[in-house]
Amino acid sequence: MQSRRGCMKVPGVIMRGGTSKAVFFHERDLPKDPAVRDAFILAAYGSPDPDRRQLDGLGGATSTTSKLAIIGDGRDHGVDVTYEFGQVSIDSALVDRRGNCGNISSAVGPFAVDEGLVEPKEGTTEVRFLNVNTGKVIVAHVPTRDGAFDPDGDFLIPGVPVPGSQIQLDYVSPGGAVTGRLLPTGNVRDVLEVDGLGSITVSYVDAANPLVFVRWEDLGLTGDETPDSIDADAEVLARIEAVRAAASVQVGIASTLEEATRSMPSVPKLSLVGPPRDYTTASGERIASDAHDLRASMMSMGRMHRSHPLTGAIATAVACSIPGTVAHEVATTHDGRTRIGHPAGVMDMSARPAERNGEWTVDAVAGFRTARRLMEGHVIVPDSRLGTRAAVTNPIP
Repeated sequence: MQSRRGCMKVPGVIMRGGTSKAVFFHERDLPKDPAVRDAFILAAYGSPDPDRRQLDGLGGATSTTSKLAIIGDGRDHGVDVTYEFGQVSIDSALVDRRGNCGNISSAVGPFAVDEGLVEPKEGTTEVRFLNVNTGKVIVAHVPTRDGAFDPDGDFLIPGVPVPGSQIQLDYVSPGGAVTGRLLPTGNVRDVLEVDGLGSITVSYVDAANPLVFVRWEDLGLTGDETPDSIDADAEVLARIEAVRAAASVQVGIASTLEEATRSMPSVPKLSLVGPPRDYTTASGERIASDAHDLRASMMSMGRMHRSHPLTGAIATAVACSIPGTVAHEVATTHDGRTRIGHPAGVMDMSARPAERNGEWTVDAVAGFRTARRLMEGHVIVPDSRLGTRAAVTNPIP
């Protein structure tokens, strides 16, 4: 951290991880005072911006491109590095730290290798890191060559137009990441009372991130809707947020509907699910009903995700393997493998939860992503932005 003519200057790296982007910072380089640190982060991203453009910062004006990763020393935790995730709100002064991002998690290993935080091995380097948001350990298997992360490969994921090297992420005991239980209420299904909608049946699964699963038709939708059509319909967005906020209160994440919407917009995440069907992706590709096991779309910070979050895919794969959940009931296969048909294509996941002593658990779930280092340099914020603007910060629970 340096001063530069009335400005704070902090080293940063922009990384793509999966279908998201984030600015990566070393914990040691950021201000120690939490309020100053978050004021710096908000100014660096150009938030809050009532026009939702983040023109005066590095944010990309979408939830998937307004993300933050802070990397620290993991030795005291028995891992290589620690990783703190932040979802930087676009139009409010909020850095939401409830939950994790699986896509950004996929860039943590490559960042650690290239920053010299772990010793690289030729071929594949294993990087163990602790996501401090959830208290969960993730193991990244990072392709490496000549002492650095090797981004080149032929592995293609829906939502990213170019292939890259395959990064395997092992989520160790991902259950109860935020709520403390794989099934937060202890039930495979719950009835949720929602203002304006009445009673609807939902399922909660907390694996890597907490999700509330809702059938498309219970929100007056068909499953053919595109992200653009959902995002353009204020009435539909309000209906979806009413369900998500009510779910947040029911599982104990928020105490009131207002708190859920204002201060905890990132969790629980809401997933719209239904049986497989022929549909067209955002890029125009036609997906046949027999090419996936369920049709799913997730909401992210009040908008529909353009592809599918990896943490959400983990929870979805787990939900599809637990008899009685809403996701299990609409999926066509239940053998531990789940092909999720989402707005950008199909994601293949594998999870095998087990019921032990009346409690559902899952030992590990694996996912596969690509990542790339996009830019490195310094983030510069005027000192005037750091002392007077208070950040409404959602701390790690």
